[in-house]
Amino acid sequence: MRRDEWMQKLHQGHMKQVAEWRRKVLAVQLSLLVCMFLLWELAGRMRWIDVLLFSYPSKVFAQIGKDIASGELWIHVAVTVGETAVGFLLGTLVGTLLAVLIWWSPFLSKVLDPYMVVFNSMPKVALGPIFIVMFGAGFTAIVMTTLSITVIITTLVVYNSFNEVDSNYVKVIRTFGGDRSVIFTKVVLPASFPAIVSTLKVNVGMAWVGVIVGEFLVAKQGLGYLIIYGFQVFNFTLVLSSLLIIAAVATAMYQLVVYVERKLLAGRR
Repeated sequence: MRRDEWMQKLHQGHMKQVAEWRRKVLAVQLSLLVCMFLLWELAGRMRWIDVLLFSYPSKVFAQIGKDIASGELWIHVAVTVGETAVGFLLGTLVGTLLAVLIWWSPFLSKVLDPYMVVFNSMPKVALGPIFIVMFGAGFTAIVMTTLSITVIITTLVVYNSFNEVDSNYVKVIRTFGGDRSVIFTKVVLPASFPAIVSTLKVNVGMAWVGVIVGEFLVAKQGLGYLIIYGFQVFNFTLVLSSLLIIAAVATAMYQLVVYVERKLLAGRR
């Protein structure tokens, strides 16, 4: 009992140190953010920068407040978040299934390997007009643009994690007569689960890139549309306010994925 109490106190002390360290990191992060905004505001007020191009925080937040009060902002945020969520989920699912299919067939892996490398290096913006012609100027074309980015990244990351599994584990399964399905379900998939979950974090950023690129090309609503519209009317305060909103929403989405990852991996442990 004494040993258990000592171990519990030791664990509690360690968790307090971890919590204190996280609070310090958060405090420094917030301080840096506030300092950047203050410096930006000062540079704009003192005309150290061109306010027509770079604006300054008080004007940007006033623009955001105006758009919120008018109700115009919410529809643009909802459209972009919806497109991003669909592209993110579909990209992760399709990419993971494609990685499983390629791993399952070594012949298919050899055949598709150069094509995946070429497609990954191809500028996805060039595919946007093709998707617009194929699927029309709307939601589907934007999601397809997003999938062209997220699917190949997911496939490569997950497939590489399959190949990096310790071969000794595979040999043990084969020794006891296990076939390829047993190897996958008992060894490869469990060992690759952390990499698959971590891919979600990569796909958050990739999905946002794909959606904004798609909205640049075709959208009549969304945060990407607001950026293009702001450039067209030389309202760079609107452009910067849209960028700040994208940063805030993308950060919230990323933190949600990190939370889900932590819960899933904690459940495995």
